[in-house]
Amino acid sequence: MPITQTSRLVQVIVSVGALLCTSNHARAEASSQPEKWTGHIDLEGKAGTDRNLGETDLFIPLWQDDDTLTFTSLRARMDDNNSHEGNFGLGIRQMLDNGWNIGGYGYFDRRHSPYGNKFNQITVGVEALSMNWDLRANGNVPIGTTNYVEDNLSSVDFSGTSIMYSQGEERALRGFDGEIGWRVPLFDTDAGQQLRAYAGGYRFTGSNADTVQGPRGRIDLTFDEIPFLWAGSRFSLGAEIQHDDPRGSQGFASFRLRIPLQGLGDTPKPKLTAMERRMTDPIIRDIDIVNQAGTFTTAEEITETADGKTITLLNSDTTTGANLATAIANAGVNSTIVLNGDYTGVNSVATVQDGQTIIGGGALDIKTPSGRSIAVAIPNASLSGSGSNGGGGSSRFFDMADNSSLIGVTASITSTLSATIAKIDGKQNVTIKDSPLKVTSNSTASGIQISGSSDVKIDNNNITVVSNGANSQFATFQGTNANIAIDDNTVSMTAATSNYYLLFAGGAEVSNFSGTGNTSNDTSCHDGSAGPITGSVTTNGITCP
Repeated sequence: MPITQTSRLVQVIVSVGALLCTSNHARAEASSQPEKWTGHIDLEGKAGTDRNLGETDLFIPLWQDDDTLTFTSLRARMDDNNSHEGNFGLGIRQMLDNGWNIGGYGYFDRRHSPYGNKFNQITVGVEALSMNWDLRANGNVPIGTTNYVEDNLSSVDFSGTSIMYSQGEERALRGFDGEIGWRVPLFDTDAGQQLRAYAGGYRFTGSNADTVQGPRGRIDLTFDEIPFLWAGSRFSLGAEIQHDDPRGSQGFASFRLRIPLQGLGDTPKPKLTAMERRMTDPIIRDIDIVNQAGTFTTAEEITETADGKTITLLNSDTTTGANLATAIANAGVNSTIVLNGDYTGVNSVATVQDGQTIIGGGALDIKTPSGRSIAVAIPNASLSGSGSNGGGGSSRFFDMADNSSLIGVTASITSTLSATIAKIDGKQNVTIKDSPLKVTSNSTASGIQISGSSDVKIDNNNITVVSNGANSQFATFQGTNANIAIDDNTVSMTAATSNYYLLFAGGAEVSNFSGTGNTSNDTSCHDGSAGPITGSVTTNGITCP
């Protein structure tokens, strides 16, 4: 909980308490007999195995007679898990002639969860307290908005040929808790200190959510009228343990200090019996609105990207490397192909269709079954093999198309012929980005070949080029090209003869050439009698051409 918000809530509670106490004090002065029960603030700290908590509890009597007390209880609580809560309650307690104090109360609760969501709840409880036994039970009913979408809790499964999606949510659960307490007879019944042990449990449920239920035990050692503190003070030490399957085992060690809001003046206060002191015991109830975060609905198939393109999932378990090119062609134009797995023996060239996006890792913006657009993580996929020259040119994996993209694909081609990962020939609006690419050839090796194309982006790739028999080139240009951007690529080249970072072959032309943020072990630039080139690419601070 932000400290400023906690401070404001505590200030409001203390201010309300001061006002109510002033009113009660004035009423007591007008009466011939001082009131039995006065207001106080309890300060509590709980050190836990999973989280630590702090609480301020303002207890204010509203009306009382000799054996009845109505009161308000205002609480502010925070923990070190970015959660905070306020409880605003009214209660009544009655002392019976048979030695029992009975009572009931109701609270309005509001919680700010660790995910930043706000939940409201009504809590109703009853209690019966004697000198030796305690009985308590509480019911909790969330109201208002009881569940929130949490995309970072969603799950995506890429098994088989379908993408299955389960929406993440945070939900408030309804339920109850209760306990039975027993006074351990270590001290006299009228002593100012008492040890009590409690056993109980809780159960909270919600639609499709795991039931949160289990046992809870605690002990409480209380000291009334502490000699070195003030009249009406109380100090308690406690320990608590609970267990349920969703949250596991949790333990707490606690202390609680009571600061009376009245009783420091000269007006004598009546000496209370043990059962009269119990009339201002703190309300015991579950410390939070119980929430559960996760996926609660049946997984549904994802079929579209956020921009409406059809998604085709290819899995290496069902699509072999030899069949990959055919599967890409069959996916059709304007589709998004998600590759999953390791494709070996890719010995053909895939003719990418117009508008296709091939993605093998990173993030993909999808449309959920409810119509929301979110980004999901794509598992890393890899391709390896010798590729094919498709009847001419270098061996390669991809012939790119208009408006096509290659994103997050790990590809390694090894060929005895000239080789490249992808060829962009006479195409427009092509993107290759975020991909680890490796080319190994016994002849000329090129990372990417671009010929007669425009609006091409080569961005944030990690490219290794190895030629065991001739030249190595990061990118080769032929023909007339325009609007070529090369940014943030990392390039490593090894050659038997020469490395050429950028090669402009056969009079290649490029207009509006640009690029920054690139690094390479070699920045050699070979123009090959190139035509006019406007603009340049910067690598290691060196411009080319």
